[in-house]
Amino acid sequence: MRPKRIRILAIEAATATLIRSAANSCLSIICARANSEPCGYGFYNKVFRWYDYRIHLSDFELKKVAEADLPTRFGRFRIYGFEGIRPSGTEEAIALRAGELSPESGAPLVRIHSQCLTGDVFHSLRCDCRSQLELALDQIVAEGRGLLIYEHQEGRGIGLLNKLRAYELQDEGLDTVEANQQLGFKADLRDYALPAAIVRYFGVSEVRLLSNNPEKVAALERAGIKVVERAPIVVPPLETTAEYLKTKREKLGHLF
Repeated sequence: MRPKRIRILAIEAATATLIRSAANSCLSIICARANSEPCGYGFYNKVFRWYDYRIHLSDFELKKVAEADLPTRFGRFRIYGFEGIRPSGTEEAIALRAGELSPESGAPLVRIHSQCLTGDVFHSLRCDCRSQLELALDQIVAEGRGLLIYEHQEGRGIGLLNKLRAYELQDEGLDTVEANQQLGFKADLRDYALPAAIVRYFGVSEVRLLSNNPEKVAALERAGIKVVERAPIVVPPLETTAEYLKTKREKLGHLF
């Protein structure tokens, strides 16, 4: 659902319009501009993205299910289990917290890691997922505080069995993006509403994000979380990951 039109009004008129539309459960946005230049389509697109994201979050409920101590070979964490409840279903995620997260301590290191059973558990060398996971845990522990969110979005959101089908197509010569598209999916189906809600659960409004993916930065910013730094998470490429990393850089816009 999107608004049928956007009206650009003077600030006084916009305020009155906002009050009226709030009573009617409609959407209004007040945007103070420094000059009278036309907004252009770039502005409209940003408003639409913001509007879609806020509507998306309005149907979202975060529930903490459990928490416990978790000693690991990287260091000691506190592990949390969360559910993101929506009308369309329930999504699960895990968060590992190291140290104390408080606004007074500054922006913590945060890593949003999408589940990769083949890499994280079976040490697959088709991707760099496990290496990124371990590097993130190392860096968070070295920092003394931080958060790793482990989200169940296998295969960039297509699920485990579909990821294996995509592997079949990659064995036939397609790259990781082409394979997902051949199966009828978008190149990346991931959604970061749940990680954003988890970050807010810990009272964090500013983060230093461990990521090569600009979309993760944009998603957190849309949720009102300021990304004060994007820290690249780069692992040495292998012969088996070279094409995969090239595709992520050239077709998915990853930065490394």
